[in-house]
Amino acid sequence: MSRSANWIATAFALVALPGGLAAADLDAPPIRYATADTDNAVSKLQAGLKAKTTALKPDDEFGYLKAVLQAFDVPESSQVLVFSKTSLQRSRIGPKTPRAIYFNDEVTVGFCRGGDVVEVAAADPNLGTVFYTLDQDSSKAPRFTRQTESCLICHGSSRNQGFPGHLVRSVAADGKGELVLSRGSKAVDHSTPFEDRWGGWYVTGTSGKQTHQGNQIVGGWTWAEKDRQPASENVTDLKPYFTAANYLTPHSDLVALMVLEHQGEAQNRLTRAAFQTRLALHEQAELNKAFKEPPGTRSEGITKRIHWACEPVVQYLLFGDEAKLTDPVAGTSDFAKEFAARGPFDAKKRSLREFDLKSRMFKYPLSFVIYSRQFDGLPAEARERIYLRLWEVLTGKDTSKEFAHLSKEDRAAVLDIVRDTKSGLPEYWKK
Repeated sequence: MSRSANWIATAFALVALPGGLAAADLDAPPIRYATADTDNAVSKLQAGLKAKTTALKPDDEFGYLKAVLQAFDVPESSQVLVFSKTSLQRSRIGPKTPRAIYFNDEVTVGFCRGGDVVEVAAADPNLGTVFYTLDQDSSKAPRFTRQTESCLICHGSSRNQGFPGHLVRSVAADGKGELVLSRGSKAVDHSTPFEDRWGGWYVTGTSGKQTHQGNQIVGGWTWAEKDRQPASENVTDLKPYFTAANYLTPHSDLVALMVLEHQGEAQNRLTRAAFQTRLALHEQAELNKAFKEPPGTRSEGITKRIHWACEPVVQYLLFGDEAKLTDPVAGTSDFAKEFAARGPFDAKKRSLREFDLKSRMFKYPLSFVIYSRQFDGLPAEARERIYLRLWEVLTGKDTSKEFAHLSKEDRAAVLDIVRDTKSGLPEYWKK
């Protein structure tokens, strides 16, 4: 590329990173977030409903919830409960009527007692996270309605660097579920210190001496005497807090919460890497046209942008900065058992889904999100870069401080598991 074109492309990179890309118009080419065709679990189910090859049958108590979970193969054991008013149906949410969330690798489902809609967020290989609602009015034919502006006010805000994604927050909530803004809030993922997690959430499970913010409201529980407030940690029964029988299960499983917050940020980083790569390549293509360069010509600045976009994915998938557990933790439902049983397993019966839960979340520190359609749907330039960086770390070629938490045994085990279980690996991984 000519010197002038290379300088302009590099200038684009310097202006765009780290904050400028987040300000990009995602409804313009090449993303077209609001208008592009979707390819996810919801769009596939919607097609089946339209063709009448699939049916959703509501019930009197939960509306379409059970049918939706069954259609998406989402386990009831994944149920977690949030009582802070931090959702589309905030008027339905409070300590006595928490919002239930269910999830698997591809979809997250939100349900409010007496709510007008079931909320669904779906991982899409092309568009990252896509948001839908399903009207609970059983007199109408079931139809998922895609939501953009109403959901992106929060889910596409600066908290997600301007990209559509998941938000798992720890907040201070009062006896009505309202946020006590003076106490702030914190986005939660696997790097969040244990003691800062789950404000505004119910949590069932044991965590030893480790404290957290779950099961607490500002001012204390009104039904309890001041000197007899219920403990926040090691809660295994939610019946004293609200009518747990009004939900599919009596749990808000601690391990499910840990997986949900890990997965949410992993998917967010995949979305950002995909969009940033596509934006960079689009700008490069426009520059090539302007300067009459051959198609496929790429400047050093554009290449650096792609590398910068991918590195946060690599560090997160390898659990960089994961907050250490100081005591073993356990949930109260069958979630951990069911999640781990899904595999896939290598020749030695090992899996990236196998839990540790003593000093860290998983026994083998590479995220199961690497198996997702969203990962496979990354632009080739981003996917190849991430594969290369993972290989460099796992083979010991990169021993920098960002990956010092990985022992030699960790790296070797993960490398073997991925070789046995992941399709589409570059040839150099197989040697």
